[in-house]
Amino acid sequence: MNSNPNVNKLGGNISGRNNWPLNLLLGITAILATYLVVTASLTQTEQMIFGLFAFVSILVINKQSWGHTRIVVMIVISIMITSRYMYWRITSTTDFDTPLDVFFGWGLVLAEIYTYFALLLGYLQTIMPLKRPSVAMSLDQKDWPIIDVMIPTYNESLSVVRTTILAAKSMDWPADKLRVHLLDDGRREEFRDYCNKVDVNYLTRDNNRHNKAGNLNAALQVTNGDYVLIFDCDHIPTRSFLQISMGWFSKDPKLALVQTPHYLYSPDPFEKNLKIHNKVPNEGMLFYGLVQDGNDLWNASFFCGSCAILERKALMEVGGIAIETVTEDAHTALKLSRKGYNLAYLAIPQAAGLATESFSGHIIQRRRWARGMAQIFRIDNPLLGRGLGIFQRLCYTNAMLHFFYGLPRLVFLTAPLAYLIFGAEIFSASVFEVIIYAIPSIFIANITNSLIQGRFRHSFWNEVYETALSWYILFPVLLAMINPKFGAFNSTAKGGTNKEDYVDWKSSTPIIILLLLNCTGIVAGVIRLTADDVSDQIVATIAINLVWAVFNLIIISAAVNTALEARQIRKDTRLSRKLPATINLPDGKTIVCETVEFSQNGFELKISQPLDLPRDSKIMVSLFRGDKEVVLPCAVKRSGKTIGVLVDELTTEQQNGFVQTTFSRADNWINVWNVDSKDSLLRSFGEVMKYGILNLAPLFIHAFHDSLLSMRKKNQHKPFTKS
Repeated sequence: MNSNPNVNKLGGNISGRNNWPLNLLLGITAILATYLVVTASLTQTEQMIFGLFAFVSILVINKQSWGHTRIVVMIVISIMITSRYMYWRITSTTDFDTPLDVFFGWGLVLAEIYTYFALLLGYLQTIMPLKRPSVAMSLDQKDWPIIDVMIPTYNESLSVVRTTILAAKSMDWPADKLRVHLLDDGRREEFRDYCNKVDVNYLTRDNNRHNKAGNLNAALQVTNGDYVLIFDCDHIPTRSFLQISMGWFSKDPKLALVQTPHYLYSPDPFEKNLKIHNKVPNEGMLFYGLVQDGNDLWNASFFCGSCAILERKALMEVGGIAIETVTEDAHTALKLSRKGYNLAYLAIPQAAGLATESFSGHIIQRRRWARGMAQIFRIDNPLLGRGLGIFQRLCYTNAMLHFFYGLPRLVFLTAPLAYLIFGAEIFSASVFEVIIYAIPSIFIANITNSLIQGRFRHSFWNEVYETALSWYILFPVLLAMINPKFGAFNSTAKGGTNKEDYVDWKSSTPIIILLLLNCTGIVAGVIRLTADDVSDQIVATIAINLVWAVFNLIIISAAVNTALEARQIRKDTRLSRKLPATINLPDGKTIVCETVEFSQNGFELKISQPLDLPRDSKIMVSLFRGDKEVVLPCAVKRSGKTIGVLVDELTTEQQNGFVQTTFSRADNWINVWNVDSKDSLLRSFGEVMKYGILNLAPLFIHAFHDSLLSMRKKNQHKPFTKS
């Protein structure tokens, strides 16, 4: 096993190597106990009592203040109950009668098996996040290494990239040991001129082979710093990035990577379109807030393509950035792990970037990730080959298998329709048996995951995210398993606008079909309930499938509302921050104030007394960072209780000062990262209903409006004929 030496340094004897005989004995005992619980033969009454006892135990334990022990105990109970359900499911409920039953029944069983292993691997990854602290650099800066900062870009606008460039230049590091490079695969003279203006190295190449990976590898050939720091061109680093992140390299000589979170300061399509920004943890929060930190315990936290530092020597030893797949970052990390290098995750946000701005753009990004992970699983499977410990293999495998959720999710969303519409029996068991085996497993797993994940993902929102994307990742994953070279790399556009609300009908069509299918199934089930000859057993079966279909309908409705693109007239995202400022009026008067929010091109300022200023009048606004003052020329766009201003054309020095006092402040993202957001199953289910089925009216209105427009255009182009 390639164990992580930092585990013992950080958390004492977490790995348990010093007590391996005792741990081995406990492990064997736990396996035997689980086997006995899973395979025990119980009557229906005994199973009901057992399931009820386990459920009540979980509720009681969940209220205890046992620290981390509470999580471990709940995970053990959840694994036992879920394993018992799966044992019963496979051995007692698959005696199907007809080919239709076999098709739908085994389809559901296989989806449940996938979910079962995902649950087990998820528990492994999150059972004890490492929570690695920062390590300070040595006081003697002469010993500090040379850093090559690489910012790859292809088709992004200069307005997006410029702030990242200036923030990278402003990081606290000796100037003679910090080299910032813009890697422009778009080969744009505007970018070359700007880099010359701000004294940044402009690098390009005569081809675009291997996309981002090829761009980085080309830069590696013409640079020679000790370490490589990579930022996506919209990820803006704080001034403290290197001071916070570099210390671990001096502490661990086998360390090849330090990855930090990808904090997104703009709302993603789910947050924007469902209007849940700052109300529900976003889609990526679970991965960067918990999963990566959990992987770090097992030395399996991997490279995510940006906001990460890599040791050049180790990187070159594995051939540079991996080019065999479109998820070059995760594949590079896997190669480093196979070579015996350690990988670290530092859960301290030191950079922030832009989220995808539309549902269609989100689909493109996630489809690329899904295809790339499937490619790695196909050509460099972590379960096979040398160099990895058992837990590293499992963590890497779970990261890749996660993106295989498309087909299982679609199965769960349509499974009740098999009975409601086609009459197929997907369980060869009575309704009572299904309830006493399945319900405790489902509820206990949800309560346990709510405790573990609640601050990073609220209950039921995982179902919403997967439902919205399942159709789109299904085929790229399957095709990548057949032919890993299939498909092309697609970059994600940033910095767009849309003047009006609209529905992305093309992207939402699969989800709308799922919505209509479940509505059809519910209607069919209700009609069957009204039949004269229906038995009590059939009524119970219809009822449980109706409940399942209604639940699916609620989840699908929230997913489909993601395609209702909200109006976005501002190109630049505004950040709510209170920063000290002063307004300097033309008559020499100075007004002390503070920012309410700022963007890359302006501010909203809060003043103590209302002030009436002419629109487009010129004022000077001073911002402060410590004892440093930056004076910016601005134009007034709104005045009153607050004053809205846009910055005028800035000099290079003023641009640097603007970025340093706003986006690259050392405490910029820590204060809004991992804010305690406790989860409640009932409240979260209410959230999904609120933003889903109870908010479908705008979708129907848009559908009616767009239908009228389509008919009008069709009639306008209809040729006139004389009768």
